[in-house]
Amino acid sequence: MSAVALGLLVALAAPASGETVTDLSDGRSGHIVFESETPSGPTEFLAGQAPSSIINGDLVFPDQFDSAWEARVPAMVISHGSGGILADREPMWAERLRKQGVATFLVDSFAPRGIASTGADQSRLPLAASIADALHALQLLSTHPRIDPTRIGIIGFSKGGQVALYTALEPFREAVMGNDGERFALHIALYASCSIPYKGAPVSDAPILLLLGGADDYTPSAHCGRYADWLREHGGNVDMTIIENGHHGFDLSTPPRYLRRAQSARDCGMDILLNPVEGQLWDNGQVLRGEEIDSYLRGCMQRGGSVGGNPAALAQAVDEVETAVGRFLSP
Repeated sequence: MSAVALGLLVALAAPASGETVTDLSDGRSGHIVFESETPSGPTEFLAGQAPSSIINGDLVFPDQFDSAWEARVPAMVISHGSGGILADREPMWAERLRKQGVATFLVDSFAPRGIASTGADQSRLPLAASIADALHALQLLSTHPRIDPTRIGIIGFSKGGQVALYTALEPFREAVMGNDGERFALHIALYASCSIPYKGAPVSDAPILLLLGGADDYTPSAHCGRYADWLREHGGNVDMTIIENGHHGFDLSTPPRYLRRAQSARDCGMDILLNPVEGQLWDNGQVLRGEEIDSYLRGCMQRGGSVGGNPAALAQAVDEVETAVGRFLSP
């Protein structure tokens, strides 16, 4: 299956197998099976009422890492997009990060739940579940004796880019960590959708880097300027870069291609407010609740979008990420 297809052909994946761990104090790496949760949405998530789920990820240390070395290294949680883990995206970014001396934890939110893709139907797995996965991954990594818990970041792509953004919202973090738990030290979001953003203050003061495609017709970059302003107003430290001629998935190895069935929120314009959870329309400020939110979303969702890579855009993104990681995760 090509990377451009974003895994839209559905094939049930095998469930997670292996020993479920609650901490990494034994210093293990490799394939890690751990507990998260699958909330139906933000209300269930914030109330702490979501059913538990078993998911997994792969923890890999840099090649130069010596297991006998006593110093701790930084780490990055990697959150995949709607097409799942793509061979020419998430693993490639993990390799780049490890070359900078960063341990990587590539979390799979789909396969353990029997999902191949949500590209054509985002309701197959609520975004809140992926947010929960990333925060539980942070909690787990912070127990590893070779990882510095103060230097754990997150990078995500498309749907995973939203996860990278929303893990900076304190209401979500506190729902998993409590008041005194860990926080991500860096949030990097590539071509995230900002058409239905979550708004829950306060916002972490950890650096947030938004890398967006100037030619993205799937998750338009124009919507993110508004959200970046809100994040800044509530304590966020946000840097936003628009990459010229970058389509959605500008870091992929295959050229842009129009995906007819891909579900896009580009024509939506509603904030999802937390505490309490309610929607607020951009155009008239109308407040929506419960089924009203679902009804609005069913009506505003569109189909189709261009997805594919651009070597120049990838090179710029790599430079931006390397600079941010070197600046904010280095000792």
